[in-house]
Amino acid sequence: MAITQSQDNGDGVNRIAVGSYIESGTAVAFDIDCGFTPRYVRVVNQTSGDAMEWFHGMTAGHALKQVAAGTRTAITSNGITVDGNGFRVGLDTDVNVSAEQIRWIAID
Repeated sequence: MAITQSQDNGDGVNRIAVGSYIESGTAVAFDIDCGFTPRYVRVVNQTSGDAMEWFHGMTAGHALKQVAAGTRTAITSNGITVDGNGFRVGLDTDVNVSAEQIRWIAID
C-alpha cells in the first residue's frame, strides 16, 4: 500500500489568533489581519451554528462547510482565502450573515 504524506512546519514558531466579527449593515466579504499566514482557519457563525474550515494546501476561496443541520460539503467559492497577514472570509450566505456573530480561529 502506498502512502502519500506531506507536512509544512513553517518557520517552527507556532502562532494562534482568535477573534470575533459582526457586520451591522449589509453582509460583505471581510478581511482579518492576524499578523501571520495561517495554515488553518475555522470560522463559525455563533448565531446559526454554521461553520467553515480552510486547511493549508487548499485553493483560495475554498473551504469545508458544515451547516448546523449536519450537512458537510466542500465549497469552491465564497470560502476562505489566506494571504501574507491573515485571511478573507467570503460572502457565504450560511456563515457570513449580517447582524450575526462570527467567531474565528487562525493557526500557523
